Amino acid sequence: MTPALTVARRNLLIFFRDPLNVFFSLLGAIILFVLYALFLGSLQANGVAQSVPGVDPGLVQAFVDSWMFAGIVLITTVTTGLGAYSVLVDDRHQGRIRDFLVAPIRRWQLVVGYLISAAAISVVMSTLVLIVSVLYLGVLRGAWLDPMALLTTFGCMVLSCVAFTALFGFIATFVRTPGAFGGLASIVGSVLGFVAGAYLPVGLLPKTVGDIINALPFAQAGALIREQFSGAALDRMTATLPGAAEGLRHYFGMDVLIGDWIMPPGIAIAVLVVILVVFTALAAWRLGRRSFGR
Repeated sequence: MTPALTVARRNLLIFFRDPLNVFFSLLGAIILFVLYALFLGSLQANGVAQSVPGVDPGLVQAFVDSWMFAGIVLITTVTTGLGAYSVLVDDRHQGRIRDFLVAPIRRWQLVVGYLISAAAISVVMSTLVLIVSVLYLGVLRGAWLDPMALLTTFGCMVLSCVAFTALFGFIATFVRTPGAFGGLASIVGSVLGFVAGAYLPVGLLPKTVGDIINALPFAQAGALIREQFSGAALDRMTATLPGAAEGLRHYFGMDVLIGDWIMPPGIAIAVLVVILVVFTALAAWRLGRRSFGR
């Protein structure tokens, strides 16, 4: 494993040495935060306040903020893993992959090195965003996550990081130039907020569209994170309004509702595990092909 770790270390140094790599990997999360600060936050808070009349506005704001930051953490788990593969695409474009393939290193070690570095970048960046989100909610809104919720959130976040890193690792093997990769990253960063139900609550969309979004793994990972981020805030907000919590959970994507079926969290976790295993194998197969370096 030493050559694989050496490749991973080299990739980490290259990624973090370029501030633009870091910035663009966080672009989707930055866009969501800016949109929320400009107008989405007030729109969501006003909408929720109308659904729960008479509730303390501070509790409403705490819930909406926790929902938003859960979306930011989710987006980060996706875009940072994708951004990490800029090193792979550049190596392939510049022909360095061919040099690695003729070096005294096994192909599987090279493959593992790229996958480890991408997953590590995703986990590190997502952890930083998670810490900032928890501090924001706790200090400014008084909505501290309890230790068990924080630990569960971290576990769901790490699983999302490695699963989506594997998924986009496979996709990145089809990208040949840095320009094409930049276009892919821009598209993913812009569209992800919609398909993950982070820009707008899934309940605001037509039922068919909402079912399609909830059938995607991004929304399922988002529901796992939102449950921990927003569950306690929702309970506090609706404590005097029996029955209000269920409708808000469906509306804000805290439950994965497909048709009339609510997907259990265990199945959502199983979906992410399957994505991790399947796309890691496919990415390794693509990277290990003799024709890949050409």
